[in-house]
Amino acid sequence: MLKNSFLFVLCSIILFSCVSSKKFKASESKFEALNKEFARAQSDLKNCEDFTARQKANMQTELDALKRENSFIKENNTNVLGQLKDLSVLSATQAESVKKSLDNLGSKDAYIQDLQSAMSRKDSLNMSLVMNLKSALSDVNDKDVNIQVEKGVVFISISDKLLFESGSSQVNKGALTVLGKVAQVLNANPQLDILVEGHTDSVPIKSACVVDNWDLSAKRATSVTRILQNNYSIDPVRMTAGGKSQYTPLVSNDTPEGRAANRRTRIVILPQLDQFFKLLEKKG
Repeated sequence: MLKNSFLFVLCSIILFSCVSSKKFKASESKFEALNKEFARAQSDLKNCEDFTARQKANMQTELDALKRENSFIKENNTNVLGQLKDLSVLSATQAESVKKSLDNLGSKDAYIQDLQSAMSRKDSLNMSLVMNLKSALSDVNDKDVNIQVEKGVVFISISDKLLFESGSSQVNKGALTVLGKVAQVLNANPQLDILVEGHTDSVPIKSACVVDNWDLSAKRATSVTRILQNNYSIDPVRMTAGGKSQYTPLVSNDTPEGRAANRRTRIVILPQLDQFFKLLEKKG
């Protein structure tokens, strides 16, 4: 009986060890996956922060130069005005002209401050957009969807194989999920305008439904725009659709890989132009 009890205890210990080992390995595997995802998120955030820092530095350099120029002109005009008054040779008209010049410089200072504030807000919005888009599309192959910022504008480039069959302008049903995720971010930022561009490679195309590459690129852009409006309720007033044909390639069309890269639909997220026109009007 003692022998049987010993065997029972031994078997229980071995069984418990096996179960604990499996749980440990499962937890270890889950931790490694989470750690990789965290590292990827950190890398994306650093890239966005680095780009924004470079942009701000360039803009700040230009603004500092303008401020120095304004200060110099203002000081010089003030000195000249004082000298002319002392010499009693300044007519009323001339004095008023100099005064207006100084007032204009004050307005220019205010304009620079407004511009600096607008740029800061735009940089923050662009970083938020990129992070939200990358988070929403994290399960999509990086080769099929590329998100980047160029000259203060956010671009989403989607490969044609993800959206369309060869030579067709009809969007695949499988692509609706990707467009839906993009639309979710766009709907969360109704103050931004959207430009949808269709791009092709340089191989000529002609069929019963398509006249040439111009026609195909325009129809593809229109198809994507129509889905964003009809399926995901994006205000059509915000959107513009256009075809670029083969004339804005990313790389050479000399290889199959290059042609595949050039066949794409690009969604460009733009600030509303009337806001910037109003800001520019203040300069005058």
